[in-house]
Amino acid sequence: MKIALAQLNYHIGNFESNTEKIISSIEKSRKNKVDLVIFSELAICGYPPKDLLERKEFIERSEIALQKVAEHCIDIAAVVGGPSVNPHPKGKNLYNSAYFIANGKIKSIHNKTLLPNYDIFDEYRYFEPNTEFSLVEVKGKKIAITICEDLWEKQPVDNNFAKSELYTVSPMEELSKLKPDFVVNIAASPFSYNQQDLRTNILQSTAKKYGMPIFYVNQIGAHTELIFDGDSLVINSKGEVATRLNYFEEDYQIIESNDIETQKAEPRNVDYIEKIHDALVLGLKDYFGKMGFTKTTLGLSGGIDSAVTVVLAQRALGKENVRVFLMPSKFSSDHSIKDAVDLANNLGIEYDIVPIQDIFLEFQKSLQPIFGDLPFSIAEENIQARIRGTLVMALSNKFGHILLNTSNKSETAVGYGTLYGDMNGGLSVLGDVYKTDVFKLAWFMNKDKEVIPENSIIKPPSAELRPDQKDSDSLPDYDILDGILFRYIEKNMSSDEIIQDGFEPATVNKTIRMVNMNEYKRFQTPPILRVSSKAFGFGRKIPLVAKH
Repeated sequence: MKIALAQLNYHIGNFESNTEKIISSIEKSRKNKVDLVIFSELAICGYPPKDLLERKEFIERSEIALQKVAEHCIDIAAVVGGPSVNPHPKGKNLYNSAYFIANGKIKSIHNKTLLPNYDIFDEYRYFEPNTEFSLVEVKGKKIAITICEDLWEKQPVDNNFAKSELYTVSPMEELSKLKPDFVVNIAASPFSYNQQDLRTNILQSTAKKYGMPIFYVNQIGAHTELIFDGDSLVINSKGEVATRLNYFEEDYQIIESNDIETQKAEPRNVDYIEKIHDALVLGLKDYFGKMGFTKTTLGLSGGIDSAVTVVLAQRALGKENVRVFLMPSKFSSDHSIKDAVDLANNLGIEYDIVPIQDIFLEFQKSLQPIFGDLPFSIAEENIQARIRGTLVMALSNKFGHILLNTSNKSETAVGYGTLYGDMNGGLSVLGDVYKTDVFKLAWFMNKDKEVIPENSIIKPPSAELRPDQKDSDSLPDYDILDGILFRYIEKNMSSDEIIQDGFEPATVNKTIRMVNMNEYKRFQTPPILRVSSKAFGFGRKIPLVAKH
């Protein structure tokens, strides 16, 4: 039996494009005499569709698209993800489903049992959990069809049709009683650099536990914050990886069922910084491409954050689509200006130099009757940041360029940024990348040749908003700060637990206080490309007004 894994990049609500991609892979598979081709979770409509699922016409278009796909499934079977209408009036209106299609018809629909309701996931808002289990048959092979978390673990679900109370169900335990020959799992599993191995380990342990192969198909692509890395797999009954599709690109592979137990994929050791780099490039490319945007702009300061951001933009969008502003003040060093110009020339991108000193002096002059003889403070620092924010937004408005935000996760976490200034932007590129990893990204970008001037990487970080300013004047060293932040944000550790890990108590308490006090700032940031297991955005819901 020949089985094809189709790892594709879908577009939410773009039924024409999604259907065309799926049909193209079906036709390709038929030419290669494939018996079964597998697509990912909610492939027909794109994942996650969110409240579009509440629109009647959205579901109707999904059903029409699935019927069109079915017409092409002649002499071949397919598993395609899509929403389906729940016929039971007591439950949610929809299921998250896998459609088994063969002989030009939808033969059966298999619904997701374990609906994730944590972090970025909110599937209980839309879908009813499954309570019925069955297999399909292709060429004499009995196949269990599952969807993403159905392979992961037991968890309580609300069974509206059997009992009113919560009960624990394991889809794999239920399906294994039916004695399938192998399992198909269709998924929409987003990338996170610090949890990616967990996914493979779960698939391997599940295959080994039940003694049956697993065909796992994930999607690739980005939908605003979420980035999907692909990495589709075939796992044999011993829990070994038989084949593996590529990261961060569309891919397609055929495997013979008889080869699963003997075939082994070559190990692929890719450093997490390279994965973050590739994820951010894909996130930028898809955000612009799927939104219909072409060109971008940002303020290039000579510092490392804007340098890394502009390199990612050039690699994602092409040098002809990137234009930057250099906006020096009297506090900007000559070296910073030179570093920014050298970087722009290295990348072959257009740049403009617009000094802000005269504009700043006009602000000071207008405010002097109010400020009087009060000393220079954060107010004057923020005025400079907001002048720069206004200038780059003017370029964005005048020429239709989308402004990229360059703040990193460390700064965003502790509020080290200016609302309506350097926190402006249509998309935050580094908002889920800690400063220590921004440095690593810069060195990675320079691995073949110097792209980012070395001085931008090695000089002490500074906002350059007052004489001789350094980030370390206001913040702990980034190695220490990021260690505390990772434990507090990603691992949800308390201050006492972080202190027990060896961090100085006063530094821990100050850092946590800064994180908590600046929730209102993060509430106003642009969408942040998610590369970790806990990014700022809709996956982290913290009250703005709280005492904790």
